[in-house]
Amino acid sequence: MADTVDLRAGFRAGLPFLLPTLALGVSFGVLAQPVMGTVAPIAMSVFVFAGAAQFASLSVLAAGGAAGAAIAAGLLMNARFLPMGFAIAPSLPGRAAARAAQGQAIVDASWAISSRGDGTFDRGILFGATLVQGTGWIAGTVAGVLGGSALSDPEQFGLDAIFPAFYLALLFEEARHRRAIAVALLGAAITLALMPVAPPGVPVIAASLAALLGLRGR
Repeated sequence: MADTVDLRAGFRAGLPFLLPTLALGVSFGVLAQPVMGTVAPIAMSVFVFAGAAQFASLSVLAAGGAAGAAIAAGLLMNARFLPMGFAIAPSLPGRAAARAAQGQAIVDASWAISSRGDGTFDRGILFGATLVQGTGWIAGTVAGVLGGSALSDPEQFGLDAIFPAFYLALLFEEARHRRAIAVALLGAAITLALMPVAPPGVPVIAASLAALLGLRGR
């Protein structure tokens, strides 16, 4: 029997994420345009499509950090996709290259809702939910970049609040165990200690290393 993919369930599962993802995309576009220009933020959302990594890289660049530091911050933020990819790989058909291509659809929410709870994943839900979120993220970035010049002060629309709220939401989702809370506190302590003395971008990278220390302790 041929392996089929039903995207409809994924579309339905992903719809609740459309507006929040759109809002995050707008905030990224507005904040990134003065730092990165018009084309780079849109290209980044198309080819990277990872909100946490993009915001991390943007925060380094906005603080005056070098491009290398911004890239390193984004890569560390995206390191979580490696174990997620290992978990979902047996549910993806085809050879290694085909599974790797399908794995590009992994984002946090889609990965979680596509899990069947028995160690397997529904590809239709994964692909459909990611298409919804990808549309919202890219469309939001374009709107933010093109409309950002009309905002003399992003704070008047609360877009500045979305930026830290995004990280707090990620922290709330992940911090379900004592080890995760300890790693978050360690990362915060590292950042506060290095900000007065380290070059821009270094505190973000160093704080991300706290997560790797927590993983090693498992």
